[in-house]
Amino acid sequence: MIDFFTRGGLLIYPIVLCSVLGWAIFMERLFAFIKVRRHLKPLSETVKTYIQEDNLKKAVDLCSDVKSPLARILLVVLKNSGAKRSYLKSLAEEIGEREAASLQRYLGLLGTVANIAPLLGLLGTVLGMIKAFNVIATQGMGTPAALGGGISEALITTAAGLTVAVPMLLLHRYLLGRSERLILELEEETMQIVDLVEE
Repeated sequence: MIDFFTRGGLLIYPIVLCSVLGWAIFMERLFAFIKVRRHLKPLSETVKTYIQEDNLKKAVDLCSDVKSPLARILLVVLKNSGAKRSYLKSLAEEIGEREAASLQRYLGLLGTVANIAPLLGLLGTVLGMIKAFNVIATQGMGTPAALGGGISEALITTAAGLTVAVPMLLLHRYLLGRSERLILELEEETMQIVDLVEE
């Protein structure tokens, strides 16, 4: 492994850094989505039960205590209960947009990592080929060993860049799709509560 890094040149290090950063973002967002999803249905069902029992205070207290996107959206809706549906809907949408942006935090950075990694690999390829051609320019065709360093660097950085980029691109698409489904579920649950507390 040490030999691999040595032969890959300096650009192998930012490529590895991209990989570490990408996986860290993926794990952080995945656990965040699991946490939000786990609280979604139980919170919604409990709030609906309190509303049907005419116990709005309990519903408000519950949403104040729970730290989740749905709780923050419902808290605003519940505090304005009795207002017209259009007003409640606009309030929910305003808070919902903020929570949606929070859910998709770092996804843009993950997409950037997926795009940068192959470019770093390509840059390493160019630098490796420049080294190889410099050897040819100064020594003629020389020996395979003399040319090997530049060609090896070119191939290793290309392979490393693609090895990082492909999974990062897939992880980015997966998290983006999952966040969009989660946002849709938040909207559906919120609208159900809006229908219960509207004027």
